[in-house]
Amino acid sequence: MKNFVIAVLVLLLASCGPKFDKEITIEDIKENINYLASDSLKGRKSGEEGDLLAAQFIAAKFEAAGLQLLYNKGFQEFNLVTSAEVKPGNELTVNTGSYTVETDFLPYAFSANTEVEAEVIFAGYGIEVDRDSLKWNDFKGADVSGKWIMVLQGDPDLDNPNSPYLEFSSERAKALTASDKNAAGILFVAGPKFSEEDELSPLFFDKNSSRFSIPVIQVKRTVANKILESCGKTITELETEMLAQNAGLNFELSSTVKAKINIGLKETSTQNVAALLPGTDDSLRNEYVVIGAHFDHLGMGGPGSGSRAIDTIAVHNGADDNASGVSAVIQLAEKMAGGKTNKRSLIFVAFAAEEMGLIGSKEFTAKPPVETDKMVAMFNFDMVGRLDDESKSLSIGGTQTSKETEQLLNDLNPGFELALSGEGIGPSDHASFYLQNIPVIYISTGAHADYHTPQDDAELINYEGAQKVMAYAAALVDDVVNRAEKLTFQEAGSKFQRSRGGRFKVTLGVMPDFAGVEKRGMRVDAVSKDKPAYKAGMKNGDIIIAIDGKKVGNIYEYMERLNSLEAGQTISVDVLREEKKMVLIVQL
Repeated sequence: MKNFVIAVLVLLLASCGPKFDKEITIEDIKENINYLASDSLKGRKSGEEGDLLAAQFIAAKFEAAGLQLLYNKGFQEFNLVTSAEVKPGNELTVNTGSYTVETDFLPYAFSANTEVEAEVIFAGYGIEVDRDSLKWNDFKGADVSGKWIMVLQGDPDLDNPNSPYLEFSSERAKALTASDKNAAGILFVAGPKFSEEDELSPLFFDKNSSRFSIPVIQVKRTVANKILESCGKTITELETEMLAQNAGLNFELSSTVKAKINIGLKETSTQNVAALLPGTDDSLRNEYVVIGAHFDHLGMGGPGSGSRAIDTIAVHNGADDNASGVSAVIQLAEKMAGGKTNKRSLIFVAFAAEEMGLIGSKEFTAKPPVETDKMVAMFNFDMVGRLDDESKSLSIGGTQTSKETEQLLNDLNPGFELALSGEGIGPSDHASFYLQNIPVIYISTGAHADYHTPQDDAELINYEGAQKVMAYAAALVDDVVNRAEKLTFQEAGSKFQRSRGGRFKVTLGVMPDFAGVEKRGMRVDAVSKDKPAYKAGMKNGDIIIAIDGKKVGNIYEYMERLNSLEAGQTISVDVLREEKKMVLIVQL
């Protein structure tokens, strides 16, 4: 209650005190960051109370500066899934014995909610691969159609952190294989090599709301051994045998497993915050420059949150990431509103749900307050509070997304050591605008040891450095909004991100919907020019539902399908375009 009262008082002060200071001051930067990164906001996790309080604070700042609030009093509201929870009605029986959810078994968040009763086949690690010298087959000679498959977690090379089986070893990858083989469901169990304690992995939402059409469950070894009872072996013995023989294994069991699954995905609402400062020039005021930063963070951390302190549940205040960026947006809004010299119009926006996959900025560009083809530039601020006073290094991305950007950055540079990156795609909200052919400028003082940990606190911000960064940004914004000719967009790098492992031998050349917002398949957010998908006629917004006749329901299934393809192949890709099903022929 005390924290809530403090939060309300801060909001009242913001709305009832002096309207705003048009100068960029350390005092104002501190006020913004100290509030947004306070414990009372509990890490600003999307959809929670702290998220709303932060949005209200930002909207109050915009309104106090005299900006016109857009959408619904500044709020562009949208829904998203934030977590998974065990709902009533989960049941598991093996023959005549019943087991308890969260004690003996636990479904995965991506499991289907369904009821299945079937016999069981043990199928080793649930891996089937035949690629060059890498060969492993746990399904040889087995017909798993209509049956449960029970598989070990992990892979045959667990001691090797660079195991060649890694890409086939995830629960999602194995569940996809089971689904492809028309299995009734899949049961995961940990051998002692994988987990000596045999603890169930906690239920967490992996930031993708897509689900399989079959039940996906983890069981403890006591349950698995009961299923194996008729064969006279245990999970420990089977794991030892497979590792000794270095070969796949499968066999049928006489046990019958019945399961009823009910896992809920908790949907909540959040909001972007947006406001307009109209331009003063009649001929240029219908061109818009967007100034943005995300305001969400990781809440209390924990599994699936993105925290690097995996085992720590504590407030992740996110002072640098990204209260500092939001403060930059607020300071620039106040400065530009105070000067009223902007020929072009300015849209100031604080994005929600960036940490969950750029969801807020994608929502903004999908349902913009003005047409995106009228947006002539976008500035994105993400972590601008940790300037190193010795190196004075400032990272700027998107520098080749317009012909003029790099010269502009160098001409106005007051003394930073600029680290320029030309590509428009990157790990923050500017990527959503680059996909719309808008020049982007992404400003950051860079990552540090406290990134995505509870230690990212306000007292560690370099406020003098932040003020210098914001003053430089103000000069850049002033130039872009007032120059006679708008920045000239040009493609700079691919419009899709390479997988971290670089493991794919082929690519379609698309930017996928990483958050899984689309439930019918995998939505294509952008198509890279002259790549295979582009040449086949694929368009932004197409929803891929199958590749070579194999279902694609989400980003994970899409990546698994890519894994099986070879350069030079010609494949069919089924897409939905404006509710109409189409088949594209793609030459890889």
